[in-house]
Amino acid sequence: MKFSFDYSRAFSRNVGWFSPEEQELLKYKRVAIAGAGGVGGIHILTLARLGIGRFHLSDFDTFEIENMNRQVGANMSTLGCSKLQVMVDQLKSINPDVDIKVFPKGVNENNLDAFLEGVDCYLDALDFFALNIRRLLFKKCEDKGVPATTVAPLGMGAAVLNFLPGHMSFEDYFCFDGHSEQEQYLRFLVGLAPARLHTAYLVDPATVSLADKRGPSTIIGCEMAGALAASQVVKLLLNRGDTIAAPRGLQMDGYTNQLKLTWRPWGNRNPLQRLAIHFGRKALIDQKTPVKPFAEPETVAQNVIDHARWAPSGDNAQPWRFELNSDSVFTVHTSDTSDTVVYDLHGWSSLLAIGGLLETIEIAATLFSHQASIQQVRTERRRSPVFQVKLIPDDTCKVSPLAPYIKLRTVQRRSMGTRALNVHEKMTMERALPEDVDVIWLESQPQKNKVAKLLFANGKTRLTMKEAYPIHRAVIDWEKPVKSPDKIPIKAVGVDRLTAIVFKWTMASWRRVRFLNACLAGTWWTRIQLDWLPARNSAAHFALVARSNPDNQNDYLSAGRAIQRFWLTASTLNLGFQPQQTPVIFNQYLNQSIRFTDSKRVLHHARKVKYRFDHMFGDKAERVVFMGRLGRSQLPASRSIRKNWSELLVEPVTQ
Repeated sequence: MKFSFDYSRAFSRNVGWFSPEEQELLKYKRVAIAGAGGVGGIHILTLARLGIGRFHLSDFDTFEIENMNRQVGANMSTLGCSKLQVMVDQLKSINPDVDIKVFPKGVNENNLDAFLEGVDCYLDALDFFALNIRRLLFKKCEDKGVPATTVAPLGMGAAVLNFLPGHMSFEDYFCFDGHSEQEQYLRFLVGLAPARLHTAYLVDPATVSLADKRGPSTIIGCEMAGALAASQVVKLLLNRGDTIAAPRGLQMDGYTNQLKLTWRPWGNRNPLQRLAIHFGRKALIDQKTPVKPFAEPETVAQNVIDHARWAPSGDNAQPWRFELNSDSVFTVHTSDTSDTVVYDLHGWSSLLAIGGLLETIEIAATLFSHQASIQQVRTERRRSPVFQVKLIPDDTCKVSPLAPYIKLRTVQRRSMGTRALNVHEKMTMERALPEDVDVIWLESQPQKNKVAKLLFANGKTRLTMKEAYPIHRAVIDWEKPVKSPDKIPIKAVGVDRLTAIVFKWTMASWRRVRFLNACLAGTWWTRIQLDWLPARNSAAHFALVARSNPDNQNDYLSAGRAIQRFWLTASTLNLGFQPQQTPVIFNQYLNQSIRFTDSKRVLHHARKVKYRFDHMFGDKAERVVFMGRLGRSQLPASRSIRKNWSELLVEPVTQ
């Protein structure tokens, strides 16, 4: 059936919000939009569906695969095609009667007059870094008395600025003159969104680089920018509603659930803006060490290693290195820290981590339609096994439901939500365990109180023994406080800012540690934050118990595999997770009558903690291989990350 286009019927559902006369007026309004990409494409289609009937459109670019995340015209059939032509075709498919004048070479100094001739409003959709032509466009709009709107997509929100005749100009607001290119980009960024709602949830600041002219984006921000821009344009075209003009603006953010109206008299000359520019300069321009680029994984072996490296390890030690043998075969060389780390009795903690690595390899392989065949090969050191991994193609292989969570799994050391685990959650986690591992749940308030007392007492052992001091000192990353590739960033430790400052001063020497232990309430406040409060503020504690007493390498490798599946399953349920392993380790020392400290006082205290531990788990105490807590929690902002996969490679061993 052939349909004919009828403007009145096509846009009749707008009537009610617009009068019939206003809707008819929009048919004859002309809007100029520079850019047909992320926000430009959405602007074009949104205004088209509002019934605006005349457009001046410009763009010289073509669609690329990187545009898929946000540009409405980008799909597999349009890759390599002109963005402008694709959007013109879509615009005409909405309104065949639309009047369009195109500028396929983009806007430049020579065609600005033609681009703005007869337009009722200019809507900015240029690339963020196209600052020179943007400045010329806004200056030309000012000279011609054309209202101009720019709406920046920022994270999962957008920020609006209108530059209207008789109000503050674009140049007076942003104050670009006399500044370097990067400084101008910074001033544009800060000026667009004085409320800075989007900065609260940027998870990787390294993705923002003014020097490299790159930054992250989302379709959420682009869609919100399109909606906000359209509302401003319609009000300008119909001369109705309160249209704010620079230096006033607004920012709306869907992630933070906020709407902020902003007012910055004198624009970027405002003291608040000058302060924001100062801090932005330090963060984005005066970076002393550029981010080191790493090679992207290409082969299936490299890709599996890239995922497997995210397996958990005590203190982020990462006791493994990888030797590439071919595109689908690699060797895993492991190590243990038992000679230097008191928490690695007989290398058992390292073996738990290595077991977790092996399980992660098998899970990660499914992401690439492969099965992992893992065999232990000869090694001279019993506690440092070597494994060869062969990745076998399998088109029938289904992606493990745990695989997407490999890189997201992390430790949450702070207090978590206390809502009890439901039956489904506990059953799901129990099903993740092999038959030879059981779980003990400690979830009632009296049980959580007992665990809190156990951990609080155990914390004294951990913090007052000299043998643990060099480990605690070495493992905290003060230089990378948010994300550390080989340590624990201080912001992830779980203490408040003041305690962290005191902690840093104290850890400079054992003498200071002894002084703090003897005076100033000793370790009480630290243990309250690290042990007592998190233990009480959780949904449940748990202990993983082997059916038989673990006493060899394979037992601990198998336990490590079980721990990783249990942990990843918790991640699929959006549960925060924290290991509580040191009571288990000290209990193992005492069960074997191995002295782990020269301090008689610490040893005596540890024996009292063991009494609590044995009383809690009874005849299963010796078979506890892992202990931890769970709770309702979002992903922590600060976490240990991992060394890049290429940094974990070793040269092939020649025979």
